[in-house]
Amino acid sequence: MVYLTLSLAIAAEILATTAMKFSDGFSKLWPSLGTAVGYLIAFTLLAHTLKSMSIGTAYAIWSGVGTAVLAAIGMIFLGEAATAARIGGVLLIIAGVVVLNLGGAH
Repeated sequence: MVYLTLSLAIAAEILATTAMKFSDGFSKLWPSLGTAVGYLIAFTLLAHTLKSMSIGTAYAIWSGVGTAVLAAIGMIFLGEAATAARIGGVLLIIAGVVVLNLGGAH
């Protein structure tokens, strides 16, 4: 159940950050509200996750998955450059999360 809660928190954070991109510096109402609501949901779910998961594990997964998915969204849907360096960086982030979890972050 804790991984489901964390997954929902990550999804809400990804949606909120994507909405922020479209808020045009918080000058557009709906994307700005989407950002605020998304982050409220994300942090509420993360707080519940931290009741039963260590902060190191939760934050490694939260930040790693969020960063990797948002980088992919940028490259696939928003026209950001998909260079070898960016793709390599995303792979290193994923590897780092795996190593933290395998190396005793629990």
